[in-house]
Amino acid sequence: MEHNAANLLDKISEQVKALANTQTVLGDEFTLGEFHCRPVIKVGTGFGSAAGTGKDPKSSTDGGGEGAAAGIGVTPVGFLVSRGGEISFIPSDKKTPLSSLIDQVPNLVEKFADMKKGDRKDDDKEEKKEKKEEKAKK
Repeated sequence: MEHNAANLLDKISEQVKALANTQTVLGDEFTLGEFHCRPVIKVGTGFGSAAGTGKDPKSSTDGGGEGAAAGIGVTPVGFLVSRGGEISFIPSDKKTPLSSLIDQVPNLVEKFADMKKGDRKDDDKEEKKEKKEEKAKK
């Protein structure tokens, strides 16, 4: 039984190796204006296997099982950027003023929407008050 789990784990590891190759770590190049960019990606893998035997208490028969699994995680790290003869690395996890502002956009939109709702409530109150005053005049 242990022999089959080892073979299965070997097959899985070969598949993961095929996925986590140099082209996965360095993504396909693309161009933005005069800049040539290539994404840099961190790849992590994990493997596991297990096998066991036991007796079924209901039928008193022996049984066994085995399995193997692998996981792969891909995380963008940054970009290699070249222009002319210069090459730079721009990390994707470093906060810049622009990225901080972009992170705040959902909060700003929500606050703006809440303000608009408040304005509508005030408008509704004013409209009800005007209608009440008109009825009182009649």
